[in-house]
Amino acid sequence: MIRLTDYIANLAQSPLAPWADLAPWALVTQAPAIVRHLLTELAVEDYAIHDEIAVHRTATVEPGALLKGPLIIGAECFIASGSLLRGGCWLDAQCIIGPGAELKTSFVFKGSKLAHFNFVGDSVLGHGINLEAGSIVANYRNERVDKEVLVRIYGQLQRTGCDKFGALLGDQCRIGANAVLAPGAVLAPASVIGRGQVFDAEASV
Repeated sequence: MIRLTDYIANLAQSPLAPWADLAPWALVTQAPAIVRHLLTELAVEDYAIHDEIAVHRTATVEPGALLKGPLIIGAECFIASGSLLRGGCWLDAQCIIGPGAELKTSFVFKGSKLAHFNFVGDSVLGHGINLEAGSIVANYRNERVDKEVLVRIYGQLQRTGCDKFGALLGDQCRIGANAVLAPGAVLAPASVIGRGQVFDAEASV
């Protein structure tokens, strides 16, 4: 059994607390509905809200960023020109989505950064995570006829029942430039994946 609270500190005090008992792949599967629910609880004095997109009034969204709802961008976030956020995303405070980065159907906790030219799909990213340039969190098993994503928990492969799930990255993980996380990555807090490496849970011993 995987517990989100073992990977993300203070999750129980966050807006996602009602869903803390879900497996991460179940959380991202429900992401659009969850983000829509959270939109109804936002204070209009704190957020500019339009067409299911909420941007905190202290956040910066550069011209040329493409935002698709449902979407919540938290306080003091920075969203660069040329970035794309879609599919139901929630960003906590002080997150950075750099130029050329794409975030799809994901939850990103405080202080995490996609530097530039990243793709992160169907994932849960804890606090203070940094993805260097060009690193990818893949979300789909394109190479197999059977598309179900498997995860490795305590050394054992486990079915998710999902054909799209990227990763659960614990707080303070570091992903090096041009690294690739294959679908189903579950990384403990403070894990480091080196530059150019491929991490595939299905291939791990």
